[in-house]
Amino acid sequence: MFKKVFSLSLVLLLALAALAGCGNTGQNNSASENQTEEKQETQEPGEVNLYTSRHYESDVELYKIFEEETGIKVNVVEGKGDELLERLNMEGESTEADLFFTADAGNLHTAKESGLFQTVESKIIEENIPEKLRDEDDQWFGMAKRARVLVYSKDRVKPEELSTYEALAEPQWKGRVVARPSENMYNISLLSSLIEVNGEEDAKAWAKGFAENMAREPQGNDRDQAKAVAAGEADVAIMNTYYIGLMLNSEDAEEVKVAENVGVFFPNQETTGTHINVSGIAVTKHAKNAENAVKFIEFLSSEKAQGRFAEVNYEYPANPNVETAELLKSWGDFKEQDISLSVLGKNQQQAIKLFNEAGWK
Repeated sequence: MFKKVFSLSLVLLLALAALAGCGNTGQNNSASENQTEEKQETQEPGEVNLYTSRHYESDVELYKIFEEETGIKVNVVEGKGDELLERLNMEGESTEADLFFTADAGNLHTAKESGLFQTVESKIIEENIPEKLRDEDDQWFGMAKRARVLVYSKDRVKPEELSTYEALAEPQWKGRVVARPSENMYNISLLSSLIEVNGEEDAKAWAKGFAENMAREPQGNDRDQAKAVAAGEADVAIMNTYYIGLMLNSEDAEEVKVAENVGVFFPNQETTGTHINVSGIAVTKHAKNAENAVKFIEFLSSEKAQGRFAEVNYEYPANPNVETAELLKSWGDFKEQDISLSVLGKNQQQAIKLFNEAGWK
């Protein structure tokens, strides 16, 4: 009898122990799940590393806003576009760069052809940035537009005398025009666009005629072209709109005076439209923080960020839902060239060849 009671007691004890064990296991699992959830909630948002050739107040402000809204730290490396491209090439897989931000679709095309970017899929970016301002493979995206216009002396030129880029190659402008050297990417992209809309033969004829009409050898940056016009060295220059905006609002009184003495004319309004270009951004091929990089581009394409590009840096927003700055509005609306900016890169080498054949130094 004792043996039976002992056996039953032992069985009951073992059963209770097993139940207790099961209960503890459930508690442990629950505790483990809670710890995992808590860890996920407290996980750091991380960082994103940006290589940029832009050095504007608008951009610095936007980095801070992005950090505040997302908690993602933006680490910035500034430099010239070609130097940063070379650095990306040399660093290869070991690069820390997640993003590359630079001026001109031509530069972005060069980087893409070198295999430095990756394709990005984002409905937000697609909705914010028009197709013609994006790479055809979604490897780079225009964030801000610039128009390449004619800047003229208010004293010596009447706006009605101006019409097209092509007209500046005609004899009446002999010794009256200035522009940057042909190796400048802004000019290469302009000629690339003229190849697209007019064909190679006409584009070469324009480059040759304009070069022969120059008041001096090509030199300096866009600001220097405006200064040459204001100083009476030339009557008309080719330059980007945002430089005039920056000069008008400069702390340098001489730059303000120069900008006040020149007018802005949008060429080719009755024909093919004014040439535009972009500052654009891409996720690098070997990005370590690709998810954060895409979030950063989505933020820059938003209406809030696009408004800062317009108000602070006098660029035209790439997002069509955002209004341009009042200064830019004062220059009037204009018709843009109706081409995809991807062709600026595709025609780049041909444009360089035509410049050399035309004698544009």
